[in-house]
Amino acid sequence: MSEETKVNETADTANQEAMENIVTLKKGDTVKGAIVKIDDNQAFVSIGYKYDGVIPIRELSAVSVDKASDVVEVGQEVECKVVSIDDEKERLVLSKRQIDSEQSWDLMQQRFDNQEVFEVTVADVVKGGIVADVGVRAFIPASMVERHFVEDFSDYKGRTLRVKVKEIDRENNKLILSQKDVLEEEFEANKQRVMANLQEGQVLEGTVQRLTQFGAFVDVGGVDGLVHVSEIAWQHVDKPSDVVQEGQQVKVKVLKVDPANGKISLSIKATQPGPWEQAGDKIKTGDIISGEVKRLVDFGAFVEVAPGVEGLVHISQIAHRHIATPFEVLKQGQTVQVKVLDFNPAEKRVSLSIKETEEAPAPAAKPEKRIKEELNNPNVSLNNQAMSVTLGERFGDMLNKFKK
Repeated sequence: MSEETKVNETADTANQEAMENIVTLKKGDTVKGAIVKIDDNQAFVSIGYKYDGVIPIRELSAVSVDKASDVVEVGQEVECKVVSIDDEKERLVLSKRQIDSEQSWDLMQQRFDNQEVFEVTVADVVKGGIVADVGVRAFIPASMVERHFVEDFSDYKGRTLRVKVKEIDRENNKLILSQKDVLEEEFEANKQRVMANLQEGQVLEGTVQRLTQFGAFVDVGGVDGLVHVSEIAWQHVDKPSDVVQEGQQVKVKVLKVDPANGKISLSIKATQPGPWEQAGDKIKTGDIISGEVKRLVDFGAFVEVAPGVEGLVHISQIAHRHIATPFEVLKQGQTVQVKVLDFNPAEKRVSLSIKETEEAPAPAAKPEKRIKEELNNPNVSLNNQAMSVTLGERFGDMLNKFKK
C-alpha cells in the first residue's frame, strides 16, 4: 500500500469519526450546551452540533426582559429544547424557557404541597403587583407583597423576596406567590415568643408605630401593644397625636398580656410620676390657689387645682350664705380661688374652700337689739308715767264735762 493511500484512508477515518460525533437533532429534542456569545436580543449556544444554536430573547425567560444579558452570561451551562432546525440556512432555534417551565411546574407543585418558603427575584413591576421568573411567570399581587399597604412598587424591581406558593394552576399557566403569608407567619411566631416573655408590671422601651383615635400602637420587641388614649398621659388627651408621634421612642409599662387573643395592653403614663405625686411638692395646706370647676354635684363642687388633681369644695364651703345647691353660685368651667383646707397626696384627697378666700359680710342687726336701742332713745318714752300723761291730756276735757 502506497504512502498516499494510507494518508487517504486516515483522512477518511477521521472524517467518519467526526461525522459520528456530530449531534443529530430534531424538533423537540432536549440539548445541553454553554453560552458562547450574547447579543441584546439573543444568546448563542454551543451544543456540539455543526453550528451554534440561538436562543431568542423571548425564549430565554418566562417574563419579559430588556436584554439577553439580564438572563444568561457567557460560559453559563444551559439546557434547552429544539424549537426549529434548518441545516440549509444553518439556523438552529432553541428555547431555554420551555425546559425551565417544565421543570418549574413540578418544583412549584412540590413547594405548594410542602408549603415551602423560597426566594425569588422581582423581575418586573406591573399593574396590580409584581412579577418574578421562577421558570414560569409568577405573579405576586400587591396585597400579598407586604403586611402593610404599599402605594408604589417602583423600587421593588431586583429585590429578593421570601415567598410561598399561594395558588397553582398548571393547565391555565397560573402561579400566584405570596410574601405576606411568610411575613405573617413569622410575625405570629415572634409575637407568641415575645408575649411568653412579657410580664404584667414590666417597664419596656418601645417605638410608636401608628396612631388611631383610640390610642397608640407601640412596638415592644417586634410586637405591637396598644396604649389606650386614657393611658397616654395623666391629663386628658383629645387625640394621641397631641402627645406622641409615629417613630417616637417611649417608655411603657405592661398592664395586661392576653396570648389567647394576641393582645398587649400598655401604659405610658404609668411610667411617669402621677399628678398627685407631682402636686405634693407644690400644694400645701393653707395655700390659696386658682382652680377650675370641673364637676358640680348636690353636695359640692370638684375643682381641679393641678393637672389631674381635683379637690372637693363641700357645699358648706362654697359661700358664706346658705345655698340649697352649688348650681346657684357656680358653673362648670369657671375659674375660682380656693383655700386648701387639707391635702393628702397618699390618699389622693384634698379639701378646699371658696368662702374662706372671701371676706365675710357684716352681720345683720338682730330685732332684739333694735328694740333695746329704741328703749334707750331719749326721744322715745314708753314708761307708764308718760303713757298716763298722754291719756290725761287726751281725755281731760271730756272728764271735766261729766263733773259739771
